Parts: sequence; C-alpha cells; structure tokens
Amino acid sequence: MENNILVEVKNLKKYFPIKSGVLSRKKNYLKAVDGLNLKIYRGETIGLVGESGCGKSTTGRLILRLLEPTEGKIFFEGKEITNLEKNQLKAMRKDFQMVFQDPYACLNPRLSIKSIIEEPLKTHKYSPSERKKTVEDLLEKVGIPKSYMDRYPHEFSGGQRQRIGIARALALNPKFIVADEPVAALDVSIQAQILNLMSDLQDEFNLTYLFIAHDLSVVQYISDRIGVMYLGSMVELSESQELFDYTIHPYTRALLSAIPIPDPEIDKKQISLEGEIPSPINPPSGCRFHTRCPYAEKLCMEERPEFREVKKEHYVACHFAERFIKEQES
Repeated sequence: MENNILVEVKNLKKYFPIKSGVLSRKKNYLKAVDGLNLKIYRGETIGLVGESGCGKSTTGRLILRLLEPTEGKIFFEGKEITNLEKNQLKAMRKDFQMVFQDPYACLNPRLSIKSIIEEPLKTHKYSPSERKKTVEDLLEKVGIPKSYMDRYPHEFSGGQRQRIGIARALALNPKFIVADEPVAALDVSIQAQILNLMSDLQDEFNLTYLFIAHDLSVVQYISDRIGVMYLGSMVELSESQELFDYTIHPYTRALLSAIPIPDPEIDKKQISLEGEIPSPINPPSGCRFHTRCPYAEKLCMEERPEFREVKKEHYVACHFAERFIKEQES
C-alpha cells in the first residue's frame, strides 16, 4: 500500500499573520492548519469534512501549492514539491488541478467556454488542432453539447457551469484533483448528477480525488475514506463505512448525529456541543476539542493527543479512543 501513495503531507502547517495594535506592530497568527499528516492513495476518493473554518479548504490549496505552507512537507509521487521554484512547479501543474465551489465565480465571464477550457492547453503549448479536439471531447464527456463551446458562462445553469469547471480541470489529463465543495451551491437533484459524473470520470481517467465538503451524507456517497478536521487538525480518519459504523472521536459522533434521517418514526438523538468553536488565533492547549467535549478530563487539557492507529486503518486523535471502542463493542 505504501508504494501506492500519490500524495503525502507531513506536519503541514499554515499560519496567517495578523497585525494589530498601534501602527499594526503587534503580530499574531491565525493557525488555519496546524500539524496535519495525511496519505492519499492512487485511484481513491478521500473526503475531508468539518465545521466551517476548520482548515479543509486551506489544506486543499496547500497541497496544490496555491498557498505556501508555513511549515511541513508535501510529496507528490514521492517527490517533495514543498519548495519547488515557479518554473518547476509549472511543469507539474498538469498533474494536479482543482474544482472550485462557486461554478460561476471561477469562470471568466468575458471568455467563451472554448477559451476557458483551452486556456491551460495554451499555457502548456498544445497546438490549435489539439486544443479544439480536446475541448470538444471534454465537453462531450461532461454532458455539454460541443455546439455550445462559443457560448459564455452566464448562458448556462449552475450545474452546467460546474460541468464546465470539471472539464477545465480535466484538460491536461491530471492525476489528482482537489474538489472544494463542488456541489454545495447546487440543488440536491443536480448534486447527485455531478457526483455521479465525477465517479464516472474517476474510473475513465484513473483520477484521485480530495473531496472537501461539510455535508457528511454527500461525502459518504462518494468517498473511499473520510477524514474529519477540527480547528486545523485531523481528529479521525478511516474507511467511509467504518467511520459510520464505528465512530470513535466525540467530535465525529456529534457531526454524525446531526445528519437527518428521512424517517419520522426513527427517534434519533442529536448530540449538541456546548460552547463556541475556539479561535484559531489562540487555540486551546492540549486536545483542541476539550473545551466542548463532554468526556474531557484533566489529561485532555494538558497534553495534545497523538493521531494514531487504534484499529486497522482507523486513526484517531483522542486519549480515550480505546475506551470508546470498548463501549461500542459491548
């Protein structure tokens, strides 16, 4: 399995500087991502979930080097890309792409669909005939008639625009795609169509996805593994069905309890977390979740738990993970 790793991050951190005080001399840091370790295997879809502000989108942008990490290392196919120069990184851009959340804002309204999709092809010196054929083929694969290629983004619906965004991401035949909440702005019926399209394209192009979302039911549908983030750190990671069957971390339990069940006869108890999410500028000591955790003890306040394997391919950052496993098994 180790030989099948496509992307790996080690101790990844991103601190955004914040200046305040007289003449903005006092400097503090917003710790958006703080010590993340993750391996992504070829051909899989790994979902990343958590509350708003937990660092999901920042993680995706760091992996693609759209943001520069404060600390840590990023590897792609075994090669470290953390400190690559711009010209070196440009040559690798064809291997990893991004699908954005807002299908309208990410498309230039002044360019036709043909121009939008072929833009990366021009950057990488494809000939005009190659560009035209690639655009036509990609539009067909995402379900847009090629006769529409001279139209502009405002002439398409939200779902169609997201299909165009996906086509653009596929233009250079990448190996890895970060999908940052790609269906969040779409109607539920359209969401299903886009998810099915992404699954079909994954099989056809042998793609690997990092799928970022806040909707756990969506992530469960498309993901092979799911990682749960809280305040810049990973708190639980396992295979998709395993996470739902054997939820270990108290934060993950609370997230799952919030998923509505479409059956009025089932009385599902929702776990309500007390208090607000702490500020990423001044996160709590020890376990980041201890200020809202109903099971927190003194150890949780003093010592940060290690992100460790507690079951086969099931990783948790919790001092009392074994206790929660025994509770579920008894």
